[in-house]
Amino acid sequence: MVALRAPGPGVELPGADLLGVELLGVELLGAGFRRTCERSGARRVQVHISDDAVTGAMRISELDPPIEAVVSLWDADVDIVLTALGEFATVVGAWRVAERAPLDPDLPADGTRVDALANVAFLRRPAGLDPQEWRRIWLEEHTTVAIETQATFGYYQNVVEDALTPETPQVDGIVEELFPMAAVSDLHAFYGSGGDRAELEHRMTRMLTSVGRFGADRHLDVVPTSRHDLVLEVPAR
Repeated sequence: MVALRAPGPGVELPGADLLGVELLGVELLGAGFRRTCERSGARRVQVHISDDAVTGAMRISELDPPIEAVVSLWDADVDIVLTALGEFATVVGAWRVAERAPLDPDLPADGTRVDALANVAFLRRPAGLDPQEWRRIWLEEHTTVAIETQATFGYYQNVVEDALTPETPQVDGIVEELFPMAAVSDLHAFYGSGGDRAELEHRMTRMLTSVGRFGADRHLDVVPTSRHDLVLEVPAR
């Protein structure tokens, strides 16, 4: 998984009339980057862009400047992809992860936008919490709470195994959650509380208590995004 932000001022690229995240989205969803992913041997690519469709959604930024896009690849030659990304984006960090998918709905895989608010959260283990215990609480105990207290219809947990660049910041786990688009601006839609204020407060309290047990209530990044999936035709080697 690779976290990105748009190139800084003064960087000249094709489509220079576009700015920031808009340009980043054009490049990540374009034919050129797709060809790069195919050349790298990737069988699948997933692109998350914090674009206008999710404006107004909750964002938490530990990193400054914040993360603006996330790319996930399966079975890719990472060096090929990172070199290509560096031509039109700033690479914040890259991680090799082990994925778990407690909720994995059927989604379009042709590059079109998934009809969802896709939140990507970057978690950091508190220094005083044993790594094995941190993973146990997160993966075994918190998972049920997260699914039961929110209107999540897609839920993915990525345990970080290694950093892939020297400048990659510390991240111990990466979570992706898919919510109905109404969750961008409606807490009841986010938590699935059906307009019931007492139920909303109950769900929020239960969720906040759970994340506090493994430090996911602080020093994290939450990036609201639009998600695009693409299954690739990998050339024979």
